[in-house]
Amino acid sequence: MRAPISVIVPTLNAGIGLHHTLSCLMKALDAGLIREVIVSDAGSTDQTLEIAKDWGAEVVSGAPSRGGQLQRGCGAAKGEWLLVLHADTVLSEGWGNAAVQHLQTGDAGWFSLQFDGGGVKGKFVAFWANLRSHLGLPYGDQGLLVSRTLYDVVGGYRDIPLMEDVALSRALKGKLRRIDATAITSAVKYQKQGWLKRGGRNLITLLQYFSGADPEVLAERYRR
Repeated sequence: MRAPISVIVPTLNAGIGLHHTLSCLMKALDAGLIREVIVSDAGSTDQTLEIAKDWGAEVVSGAPSRGGQLQRGCGAAKGEWLLVLHADTVLSEGWGNAAVQHLQTGDAGWFSLQFDGGGVKGKFVAFWANLRSHLGLPYGDQGLLVSRTLYDVVGGYRDIPLMEDVALSRALKGKLRRIDATAITSAVKYQKQGWLKRGGRNLITLLQYFSGADPEVLAERYRR
């Protein structure tokens, strides 16, 4: 019986965290849970591709766009289940056992969010993210485990530069549940920009998207 899960990791100059992300997958790979790891790159100029190949990952390349990268990565995947994981995120010890239990449900799943730093501020932002996820709106930082069948039924990722995770979560409404493990993600961006500033910016961007704003325009503003 083939391993059921294909892991897809979108990257763009992600060499700093990618090693840790890939290393957390090794036990599940050895246990026969993971079939393949696909790194969907958008033109990295650092050590990202070298690290991916050293770990035995398949690399697919294309234009920068988180939605487009995930679309390409999922399109190349051969597993019955897709696990999408950001390159600055590590899954907690024992996540594989929790994933095995989740596969029996047929639903898509997300992991509880935790930051690798930030103290009280980090815990508050993670609390909000997990509450939002229980209401049916997990973000990409929390990972996504979804069957190929369900992914195809809802239309998969849209090729948009921002809010691709929100668009897919909305399409999966009623088919999302928490996986009993944690996604530990980097706090660096929050620490650089400020927890309140980045958190508020994310909320405003989400509300603008819900109001019908063009993701291309939102992405341009978000990069400033």
